[in-house]
Parts: sequence; C-alpha cells; structure tokens
Amino acid sequence: MALATTGTLSEEQRAIRDLVREFAVEEIRPTARESDATETFPEAVWDGLADLDLTGLTTPERYGGFDVDRLTYSVVNEEVAYGQLAVATALSVHCLATSCIAEFGGERLKERYLPDMAAGRPVGMFALSEPGAGSNPAEMTTVARREGDEYVITGEKQWITNGERGEVCIVFARTDPDDPGSVTQFLVPKSAGIEVGPKEHKLGLRASDTTALTFDEVKIPAENRLTPEGKGLSAAFHILTGGRIGIAAQAVGLSQAALDEAVAYANQREQFDGPIADIQAVRHKLADMATRVHASRLLVYEAARQADAGADPRIAASMAKYFASEAAVDVCNEAVQVHGGYGYTTDFPVERFYRDAKILTIYEGTSEIQKEIIARGVVD
Repeated sequence: MALATTGTLSEEQRAIRDLVREFAVEEIRPTARESDATETFPEAVWDGLADLDLTGLTTPERYGGFDVDRLTYSVVNEEVAYGQLAVATALSVHCLATSCIAEFGGERLKERYLPDMAAGRPVGMFALSEPGAGSNPAEMTTVARREGDEYVITGEKQWITNGERGEVCIVFARTDPDDPGSVTQFLVPKSAGIEVGPKEHKLGLRASDTTALTFDEVKIPAENRLTPEGKGLSAAFHILTGGRIGIAAQAVGLSQAALDEAVAYANQREQFDGPIADIQAVRHKLADMATRVHASRLLVYEAARQADAGADPRIAASMAKYFASEAAVDVCNEAVQVHGGYGYTTDFPVERFYRDAKILTIYEGTSEIQKEIIARGVVD
C-alpha cells in the first residue's frame, strides 16, 4: 500500500489514479509476463490506454487530447508503470512526441497529426541520441540540408523507443554540419523513408521495441521544421525536463509494485514456524524499501508542483529522476532478496522488475548527468 500522499492530490487526480491503477492491475499485469518473454508489445493494452484518453495526455483539448497538468501526468505514469514499465515507457515517449508537436509545431502540423496521435495512432518516437552522441547530444552528426521548400536529412539515431511500431518521429539534426549550435527539431513521418534497424535484445524492458533509425537523404517539407534553426537543443532540454519527472514517476510505480510483491510474499512464506514477515531482518528490509518509495514519490510530486506553478523545475526534476531511479534499482533488488531463490525465477514478477529497473538510471539522462545538473544548482 502506498503511504498517505493523497492529500497532495485533488479529488479528480485521485479518481484518475484509481482508474489507471485498476487498468494496470486488470489489463496490463496479465499480459506483462508473456510480452516480456516474447519481446512483443501488447497492442491490446495500447488500445485500452487510448480508450482511456491516456495516449492524449499531453495533447491540447482542442486537438482531442487530455492536456493534463504535470502532477496528473506523473500520477498516470506511476500507475501505468505499476502494471508494466515497458508500457509506461512507450506511452511516455509517445507523449514526448505529441508535446513537441503541440508546443513547437505550426497549426497545419498540429491539425494533421495531433488528433490521431491523441487517439493512439500513429505512435510517436523521439530521436535525439546517436551511436556517438548520447549524453552530449551537441556532438550529433545527423544533418538536415535545406533544399528549396524541403529539408533533406541524413544520419543515424540510436536507442529509439517505439522504433518498430512508431510512425511519427521527432528528429534532431544539425542544419550546418560544422556547427554544433545549429541543432534543429523536425517532424519526420516514417513513410518519408526512415529505415528501421533490427530490434535490440535488452536486459529488461523487453516488451518495448528499441531500434536504430537511419535517414538516407530523407526528404520532408520545410513546414515540418518544428523550431527555428539552431533552437533544437534548447527545445529538447525543455521537453526532457518534463519527461524526467515522468520517468521518476515510473520509477516510483515500479518500486511500489516491487514493494507490494515483497510484502505479500513475506506474509505468506513460512520459515522457522511463522511467516518471514515476522523475522526482523526481513521487516527491516521492507521498512527501508517503503521509505525509499515514499521519499521518491514526494520528490516527484514536488518537481511536478514546481512545473505546474510555472517555476523552473530543472533541479527538482533531476533530483527526482536521480533519486527515484536509483531507489528503484535498490528496491527491486531487495524484493528479489525477500523472495530468496524464487525471486530468481520467472515464476514471480520481481525478477522482471529487477531487470527493468536498471534502465531508469540510464535513459532520458543518466544518473551521472542528473547529478551534474543538481550540482550546477548547488555549486555554480
């Protein structure tokens, strides 16, 4: 059970939380083991998310979206991740894409793409990282060359969530190959000629399709440029700040799921003439886990509140993302330990939680990058 943080949520937010938790338990959880084992995304679950309007979380209402505040967005991310982190990751990346179009796109692009994306399809992608440019995207080599009323994009992107199933890609590229400050943001439909690489076989998050994307002289209309030339990185960092709050919320959801599984197992598993929940060493593990989950949730809520209040949430977002993601790794590790040998088998979901948790410390900014951002706010 989550500790009492409900006082920070409105009645509407609590209702949304409860609705999404019910969907996570009844619809996402039952498919999680098979989709992880087969490395196949559960499309029926995605359609269910769309039916709940969750694929339009960051789309303005005038284009058919839900257009929620950052705290509500965090609550939804937490609860979807409680069901399965791979599904929450796919949803958050889709929402990154719709956020970029909604905030930076022209009216024609918004009208063309946002209503359908809010309804769930086409699925969005976000292409910033490259094989040689991960934590420092200014080193990217993808180039967008202007030719009359078109841009011609050439380059390669790596670690793209929804790479197989996505159809609309937010792409970052230099408009001057020799100028790292010329990074610009574009909307590129897959139908323009994007080549999709083989699906990555990963430690965790196996149901989420992750691929490379290759752009070989891919032509798009000039109106598909989302930012002025040279303003792409600042736009990316702005969008990713909100995205990091969402990732931190996902870490909370995964941690809560691991804690709940550990508590349930400790209460029913008997050793030494009683449930192992009566053993002090186990009880202290559960106490540490619960404290980390609760602290992580409070950091997420604080970052979300700052964003909703119009303050600069960068430091709070990095604190939440750093702490909650590292806590998720520790909490899932301890959940496996509470289960003992059974925790190392696929008979219990904690082994999947453990494998999934690690990516939280890596994508959308590693823990090391988050600590550097926090340090700038403390030292500089």
